[in-house]
Amino acid sequence: MSEPDQTEASSSAPRWPLASVVCIVFCAWLALSWPWLSGIVTIPWDAKAHFYPQLQFLATAWHRSLSPFWTPYVFSGSPQIADPQSLIFSPPYALIAALNPAPSFRWSDGAELGTLLIGGIAIVLLFRDRNWHPAGAVVAALAFAFGASAAWRIQHVGQVLSLGYFAVTLLLLSRALERRSLVYGFCAGLAAGFMVLGRDQVALLGVYVLAGLTIAAIAMAQQPLRALLRSLGPLLAGSLGAILVATVPILFTFVLAQESNRPEIDLLGAEKGSLHPASLLTGLIANLYGASGPLENFWGAPSPAWEQRFGPLDLFLARNMGQLYLGLLPMLLILTIGLVRGALFRREIVALTIAAFLVLLYALGRYTPGFHLLFEIMPGASFYRRPADALFILGALLAILGGYLTHLVVADAAPRGRLWQKLLEAALLLGALALAIWLAHTVGKLQLVTVPIVTALLCAVLSMGALVAARGLSLQGSTRAAAIVLAATLVVDLSTNNGPNESTALPSKNFEMLRPDSKNETIALLKRETARTASPDRRDRIELAAIGFDWPNASLVHELDNTLGYNPLRLGLYSKATGAGDHVALPDQRTFSRLMPGYRSLLTDMLGLRFIATGVPAEQIDRRLKPGDLVQIARTPDAYVYENPRALPRVLLVTQAQKVDFGAILASGQWPTGFDPRNTVLLERDPPPLPTGSAQAGSVRIVDYGTTEVNLATDAPRGGYVVLNDVWHHWWQVEVDGKPAELLRANVLFRAVAVPPGRSTIRFVFRPFQGLYADIGKLVKARYKPPV
Repeated sequence: MSEPDQTEASSSAPRWPLASVVCIVFCAWLALSWPWLSGIVTIPWDAKAHFYPQLQFLATAWHRSLSPFWTPYVFSGSPQIADPQSLIFSPPYALIAALNPAPSFRWSDGAELGTLLIGGIAIVLLFRDRNWHPAGAVVAALAFAFGASAAWRIQHVGQVLSLGYFAVTLLLLSRALERRSLVYGFCAGLAAGFMVLGRDQVALLGVYVLAGLTIAAIAMAQQPLRALLRSLGPLLAGSLGAILVATVPILFTFVLAQESNRPEIDLLGAEKGSLHPASLLTGLIANLYGASGPLENFWGAPSPAWEQRFGPLDLFLARNMGQLYLGLLPMLLILTIGLVRGALFRREIVALTIAAFLVLLYALGRYTPGFHLLFEIMPGASFYRRPADALFILGALLAILGGYLTHLVVADAAPRGRLWQKLLEAALLLGALALAIWLAHTVGKLQLVTVPIVTALLCAVLSMGALVAARGLSLQGSTRAAAIVLAATLVVDLSTNNGPNESTALPSKNFEMLRPDSKNETIALLKRETARTASPDRRDRIELAAIGFDWPNASLVHELDNTLGYNPLRLGLYSKATGAGDHVALPDQRTFSRLMPGYRSLLTDMLGLRFIATGVPAEQIDRRLKPGDLVQIARTPDAYVYENPRALPRVLLVTQAQKVDFGAILASGQWPTGFDPRNTVLLERDPPPLPTGSAQAGSVRIVDYGTTEVNLATDAPRGGYVVLNDVWHHWWQVEVDGKPAELLRANVLFRAVAVPPGRSTIRFVFRPFQGLYADIGKLVKARYKPPV
């Protein structure tokens, strides 16, 4: 980021070919993105198992004039508005949901890839503002969009979106400071607000980096005090923009976090997500550790092969989380001209260099002495468990640094190497190659590194040849041709080394169960069976357990009320009561609780869990099951499907109430002696008095069941309590005959309301904004409560 009082580039400088450069970047982006955009493959893992169902739910809700703020389709009900991964506040996905009631995989993949394209174009504009060479802009843009974690971890949709917003914010903030523009400042704040809405570690680190670059720009100005004063207006405008975008969603998540399953991460827990120093070799040799092939071929840290040779590491990282490769050209320039010859310490770029170094220290976690300090002094760091996530931001910074060095070389402004520098450069590169070979030999995987090393050497020859050609073309005045040569080189390099692999691209047919029009036999059976058993008081739930990684959130796509799902953030009360975990892809991931010790339990019945689909026989998941507890009704290619004949209706009318200690019930797993939810409701307060009336049997039925509104009709001759076996949350409200009534937390987990004798209409409605306002009021009162 330049000094805030820097003037515009001289008008006498050659015109920068912006349109041509953007066109070159777009064509290269299209070539590198085509495997996904064509539909041949799709972004797998979290992108499909978690985020695509969220997108489909959002689209379905909007096109049916329903609110997406609450969903009944996972974890027996969940407040989507407070979930940072629900995509409600994500502009590209919200736009897709508004335009298309059934977005395809290509739509969702295209939104993510398109965000990276926008980030790349923002970097092009950043280069243009500094009048850095167009060829350098092309290198930086492509390395940003298809390098490091942006390529290898594209399945982590939220973090990729935060990365794209980071690049846009960097551009707008730079312009705001350089031009002392309130408009650019406000727009930078808006972009930063959307970045922060990701509520992930990439966004957190992005904020710190942007703040650090801003401070550096002011401190390095010729007149720092004057620069600070001139920056106040744009920075205040930016703060306003960020507040407008991010405040309410962040408050929702903050309140949800207080009652969620997510604790803060301690230092030891965070250190388990550290980047191993050996992973830095992937900056030069992309697939050195076999991360792109079959899992059994992966031998990097951590892996069984590595730990067998070097000992336990106590790291919890997937094989794609340590990949730093962003093209051999930028990485070679960073190591040689940048570090050895000192070009990265020039005044115009040194702040970015320092930022990259600090982010690298953070990513290495326990392997650097600085992480402990950073973890302790950085607000928000304790919410995230993987320092290695910093590779997203590190990749962006290195891409810009690599593009800047390309600019120096092609513009013939790079420092000339002295003999000792050239020898040191050769020693560094040969040393890295020798270390890679030694590690592979030591671990016993030498046969697996031949192809990656040969590929790296060929890319080195290609990159250096292209750089020499681009320099020659540029010196002859062929700026566009130079940019095209380097763009073509990076397309070949990145498609070869960072192209589709098992972590980033799988055949679309693998995810048939997630298509809205899916013909999957298990999905069709569950839809058919829940429709068959539906009745005025019944809306049966299903469970998808241990069928596969991509299954748990399929219920969001197909509108099946599911007791489980896939989400690292859940209501803490529900998790404690049912044992529901983040995921349920494998049999041992379906854990139970004291209150719900298995499928044969009262809470199972109260949830209305009627149909259970499991990838293995249910007895392998719930070892307490006895013959006859569940009835197997089908065996599909994917699952064993069972019916629980004891499942209770969704709504019940009862005439008795009992005050109990819900905490004691949760802790012990024991219901009160003789408790029958069909005639008694348990409350945590003294039951409201009921009018006396006829002893005739009453009834309750579901009139309309939406996402955020449930309408019931009841006929209660002597009054009573209507129990709705949906998850209780204090943002829900209830009305009886159009008048506000008290929402009761019933039977530990559910909702209830007292009804008068006779016929009544009941309306449960989810009002999160009113609930948030009340919660903030309570927090303020508690914070400033005067002493007694």
